[in-house]
Amino acid sequence: MKISKIVFAVVIAAAGFAGGYGYNRWFARRASGGAEAKTGRKILYYVDPMHPAYKSDKPGIAPDCGMRLEPVYEEGGAAGPSKADRKILYYVDPQDANHRSDKPGLNPETGDELKPVYADEPPPGAFQVPDNKRQLANIRLTEAEYTSATDTIRSVGKVSFDETRITRVHTRIEGWIEQVFADFTGQLVEKGRPLLTIYSPEMLASQQEYLLALRAKHDLAHSSMQGVHGDTTSLIEAARRRLELWDLSEAQIREVERTGKAIRSVTLYAPASGYIITRNAFPNQRITPETELYTLADLSRVWVLADVFEMDAPRVRLGQPAVVSLSYSPGMRMAGRVSYILPQVDPMTRTVKARIEVANRNLVLKPDMYADVEFPIGNGNRLTVPSDAVVDTGLAKTVYVDHGNGYFEARRITTGMLAGDRIEVLSGLKAGERIAASGNFLLDSESRLKTPMPEMAHGEHAHD
Repeated sequence: MKISKIVFAVVIAAAGFAGGYGYNRWFARRASGGAEAKTGRKILYYVDPMHPAYKSDKPGIAPDCGMRLEPVYEEGGAAGPSKADRKILYYVDPQDANHRSDKPGLNPETGDELKPVYADEPPPGAFQVPDNKRQLANIRLTEAEYTSATDTIRSVGKVSFDETRITRVHTRIEGWIEQVFADFTGQLVEKGRPLLTIYSPEMLASQQEYLLALRAKHDLAHSSMQGVHGDTTSLIEAARRRLELWDLSEAQIREVERTGKAIRSVTLYAPASGYIITRNAFPNQRITPETELYTLADLSRVWVLADVFEMDAPRVRLGQPAVVSLSYSPGMRMAGRVSYILPQVDPMTRTVKARIEVANRNLVLKPDMYADVEFPIGNGNRLTVPSDAVVDTGLAKTVYVDHGNGYFEARRITTGMLAGDRIEVLSGLKAGERIAASGNFLLDSESRLKTPMPEMAHGEHAHD
């Protein structure tokens, strides 16, 4: 009895297995034949749409994610319209995804034939990231777009005298200083203010000659001798000219004429307004024309010499506005303008000196003081992306372009200037293309695992 039950169970199991096997074979042929009849194309194999690397000779369900397998036809791609009816986005070199063209042909650099990329399929080299991984990595998308931003180059500068506003005071005669009125360094003197008095035997003798010429003209005014009047006039003009060349002022010459006496101690007046930064004038000191008595500096306008790194130097130009501020005076900002850029680079600091002229109101800026300098740079409309969206390996800069349905493409780009938190894209992207703004390290890992980039294949990837 027991033996008969066992035999019956075995027969039932065998019949069920045979029926299931036969049904599966019949269903596969019917599904395959139906798909082929529907599209008129031969099915090569079936793939998991979430994991294209999984392939099967039969239709069914993917064992890892439970997705229904989709057929791949002989002409390429999943079920859908024929290639003749599909929209071509562009043509690409399968070995170099960065080389694109609007027309079919060959890559002029490698000679490889360009392949079409259709609107309903990811481009060559694209890889897919499952939804759960995208959520865990918090992948956010953004677009490459044209932006008008103002970048700022920041540097440190040092306040200096405006060399065009420095005056060095000399006298043109020899003599001895008797009195000194500007008697300390740092003193502010105004133009025309007396600085010191000088006793000069040469100046005294020249004044006496001038007075004698004046008396001779007066005494010989009624002389009958021909040419005497002209000679005395020439003598007076020569004596007066000598006094003027020795910096005797017009007022002092008129005083000599009025009093009829020579001035024993001649007063030297300030030729310009400014602060005394050097002094070499003391009572009873003998001086010559080579003696520099004072150096005066006008601080109403100063120079700020800013150190600009050589990488930023081409972006700083003559006439460009600049803003000078002091770290210990928050809120105080003074406008200036670049008046000169020195032609050499400092070999130690690798910087270029940019000279900025600044109006020094209330004498806030003092020579040898350090200041912060900003150069606002207008970038105009440029194609930019967030700087965090760019993976910089040192050898290449890569962004991950979103193609929908979890597909991403690692694309190398060429970048330009950095403006705030965005970076300029010179080539590799077009306006409106969506890229990953975060989670790039996960995408970089997925890209290397699933679709190694060309430089990895040649052993040049920066991660190696």
